[in-house]
Amino acid sequence: MNLFNFAKIGAITAIAGTILAACVVVEEGPSGPGMRPPPGPPPGQGSICTREYAPVCAERRGDRQTFGNSCVARSEGFRVVHPGECRAEQRPWERACTREYRPVCAERRGDRQSFNNPCEAESNGYRIIRDGECRGGGGGGRWR
Repeated sequence: MNLFNFAKIGAITAIAGTILAACVVVEEGPSGPGMRPPPGPPPGQGSICTREYAPVCAERRGDRQTFGNSCVARSEGFRVVHPGECRAEQRPWERACTREYRPVCAERRGDRQSFNNPCEAESNGYRIIRDGECRGGGGGGRWR
């Protein structure tokens, strides 16, 4: 290789580095004490947001909603709570359990009860104490 080829490679590398440096995306982190995120436009006043898909969970007056990115959330008057989609809180009693028979003894606020399996106990808000039925009766599971 001659010196001319090295000069061309160096020039191309410098140009590519400049272009890549101009494309850097800076993501806002969580605000520290005394720091506030930059204010977004008032709700209803459309702002110019990219169509980048970087989902965030945002909140406004107790309502949570998933947005495509933080710019869209702020432009709608929402406060970003965390990155990623909002997840519905799954209540324990909404769990689907199998009909497996593996008895456990569980307790809730001093009340001991036997359940057919650990899932049944947890879905009813009980804490498992031990494997096997509770001694002295203690109730039964859903399918008894």
